[in-house]
Amino acid sequence: MKTLESIIEILFFPGGLCLILAGMAYEWVDRKLVARFHNRIGPRWFQPLADNIKLLAKEEIVPDGVDPRLFVALPVIALAGALTAALYVPIFGLRPADSFDGDLIVAIYMLSLLTLCTGLAGANTLDRFSLIGATRTLTQLFSYEAPFLLALLGPAIVAKSWQIDEIAHYAENHALLLTQPIGFVVALIGLMGKLELPPFDAPEAETEIVAGALTEYSGRGLALFHLGKGIELIIGLTLVAAFYLGGVANPIWFLLKTLLLLGLLAGLQSLLARLRIDQTVGLWWRYGTLLVLVQFLIMVLWEGVVA
Repeated sequence: MKTLESIIEILFFPGGLCLILAGMAYEWVDRKLVARFHNRIGPRWFQPLADNIKLLAKEEIVPDGVDPRLFVALPVIALAGALTAALYVPIFGLRPADSFDGDLIVAIYMLSLLTLCTGLAGANTLDRFSLIGATRTLTQLFSYEAPFLLALLGPAIVAKSWQIDEIAHYAENHALLLTQPIGFVVALIGLMGKLELPPFDAPEAETEIVAGALTEYSGRGLALFHLGKGIELIIGLTLVAAFYLGGVANPIWFLLKTLLLLGLLAGLQSLLARLRIDQTVGLWWRYGTLLVLVQFLIMVLWEGVVA
């Protein structure tokens, strides 16, 4: 009976199918808010679901000059990586399906699989737009990954644990947003970089390189990449809210906190114009990483004074 409950939790609720549907719901909220900020109506509530059903039903066209095995496998690996990361995260404010010491590092790098697979998908084709998009995707990955990781390690250091569940529990009684404001800002902006949201959407700039690394994808592969990005959005918002906004004591209140962060992301997307890839690299390495390291130094000095 216990095994059946575990399978249901992983495949249906709160993971698997429920997470995929929630990813589409969060995507709709994001698109709707951005549209309203731009004085547009925006999509109807079922639009993300309709888009993915249409893509899943389409024939998968494999272009000439690509490795067909990689072309088919990369979207599956990207979605599997996002779903695996969700096992260790308190999705919807509920208990994670699994937890162990060090699961924070595993979850962060499982999330990076989506970006790596996107870059490899673009590099696997002969299309010039895909190749340029792949180059930008991987360049941006190496720019924001370090500061994003450091921003999430700040709460882990003060909680003296690398376990997501324990860090979230520590955050319930400590106002980390006030003690580590730089980490909160860097983590939130780093999430935008991970999802390639404006102003960090140079890898898929439709006015320059069509759809970037995924230009050659049109059917099931494109749908799987989109679903993976929706899941990554939920996981990223969950981690930031759990670490910096008071933990996950109340699931309903926690859901509202993630939606509040989503509204903040939508506002930033509407306010900021796209950065060139060299500007993105400069922003993260000149400012993002250095600011987080300065915060770490302050934390160490404070610990020394208190001790």
